[in-house]
Amino acid sequence: MSKLKRIGVLTSGGDAPGMNAAIRAVVKSALAKGLIVYGIEQGFKGLIENKVRKLGYKDVNNIIQTGGTILGSARCEEFREKNGRIKAQHTLLIHQIEGLVVIGGDGSFAGANLLNEEFGTLIIGVPATIDNDISGTDYTIGYDTCLNTVVSAVDKIRDTASSHRRVFFIEVMGRSSGCIALHSAIASGAESVLIPESVTDISLLAKEITSQNKGLRSSIIIVAEGDDAGGAKEIVSKIAPLLPDFELRYSILGHIQRGGSPSAFDRILATKMGVEAVTLLTQEKSGLIITHQSGLISNQSIKNSKTSVVHIDETGINLLNSLLTHLD
Repeated sequence: MSKLKRIGVLTSGGDAPGMNAAIRAVVKSALAKGLIVYGIEQGFKGLIENKVRKLGYKDVNNIIQTGGTILGSARCEEFREKNGRIKAQHTLLIHQIEGLVVIGGDGSFAGANLLNEEFGTLIIGVPATIDNDISGTDYTIGYDTCLNTVVSAVDKIRDTASSHRRVFFIEVMGRSSGCIALHSAIASGAESVLIPESVTDISLLAKEITSQNKGLRSSIIIVAEGDDAGGAKEIVSKIAPLLPDFELRYSILGHIQRGGSPSAFDRILATKMGVEAVTLLTQEKSGLIITHQSGLISNQSIKNSKTSVVHIDETGINLLNSLLTHLD
């Protein structure tokens, strides 16, 4: 029998569709096990400032379909300092919270790991980030929804691009990861993709656009915001002198990618991960993040989410390139 009686849950970092589904799963599965659940508002900032409230079934009803996070999220520089973490631990002690579920990305997990190492707090991480850049898991909560949002937007932009024979550079999120850019390029039928994991040669890109555009009414190039040549606006300014005969446009999708109702895949993934997080806490396990590998829910050390390198999908790159090679 587990000695655990009270757990807390918080969301941290950038919001991602499906976070509410994960909160719901944590709360409902914990209550079903007889645990008391506390929600910490505004992430680690709320933990420092004692913004804590009990959560019951009614608090998480009808949230599985909503985007954002009912607990809120905020940056917290104070938590980076030892004194800030001491305050956070004091809040946990006040409410007798013995275990904590942290829903977020690698930055959130790094902070959670410090609580685990410095104070022995039981910590389980649930990966929720649209960038899909957590090592060891095939998918993070929010990625699938984001991808569908991007593809829907690109489909609409393609309509106007085709009507006016324009070349559109569409910027998507991804400062250090090209996952969103690459897979949205494949799914939307884009003619090219520019990602942080590879070097962009502007001159070569201009030649490719000229070659690809023979017989085409338009072109779509997906640009990850962290591409080494810059964002979509900067790339257009650089390449324009090399493409005098083309009408170039750019579009930055921005925070639309973070919002919206989570997809069925993200709702299911968040539910599975949330339930597993509570299960591990009741087993008094700690310092782990939940992972999704080859269709199975598993876990790994929370340290690996930060120290391991996330590799881009080479199969996806080869697939996109094979389609471009056969353009007339």
